[in-house]
Amino acid sequence: MRSWSRFTIVVALGALSVGALAACGPAPWDPAGGATATPTSTAVPTPAPNDLSSGSTQRELTAGPVTATIDYWSTLSMDRWTPEAIKPVSISLITTVQPADGQKVYLQRAAMTAVPSSADGALDALEPQVDASTVSPGYLVLDPYSYSQTFNVGPVPAEATSVTLQFSYDFLVQTTPTSSEYAKQTATDTVTVALTG
Repeated sequence: MRSWSRFTIVVALGALSVGALAACGPAPWDPAGGATATPTSTAVPTPAPNDLSSGSTQRELTAGPVTATIDYWSTLSMDRWTPEAIKPVSISLITTVQPADGQKVYLQRAAMTAVPSSADGALDALEPQVDASTVSPGYLVLDPYSYSQTFNVGPVPAEATSVTLQFSYDFLVQTTPTSSEYAKQTATDTVTVALTG
């Protein structure tokens, strides 16, 4: 009876060992053999910056004694700023001068150059647009007098994701309130707008 019991125990232990070894193998329904797949990371493109995302933006520029406050906006909604569209950008500019002892400030020239960019970098710039004063010495822009203009950004390559608008403003400042001599001051600014489509 003792030898039978011993045999039963040995058989039982052997069956358990075989079962344990079998449990270590891959499941028949797992074609990967139990290997865990490593997830691959997908790069998420960085959205293009958009200074006009709220519809408009305001900048304050300083050029020597002149401080210019400039509003930028577009009458074309941002969802319609596609590469192929004609995209208007309007500006309104007014200045102050220090010391404010009576000398005037004139805008002699305003210019805009549009530079489109793609995910790979800057593309060829569009032809600059210039508004040069037709009166001498320029357009009076000292508060409360202001200057307004609209520039149009033409079609850009289809791969463009944004366009950077480079503005420059040339001012003439009277050296004294009664002088016919002027000092030239230049201010520059950039506005980046995202493209859709």
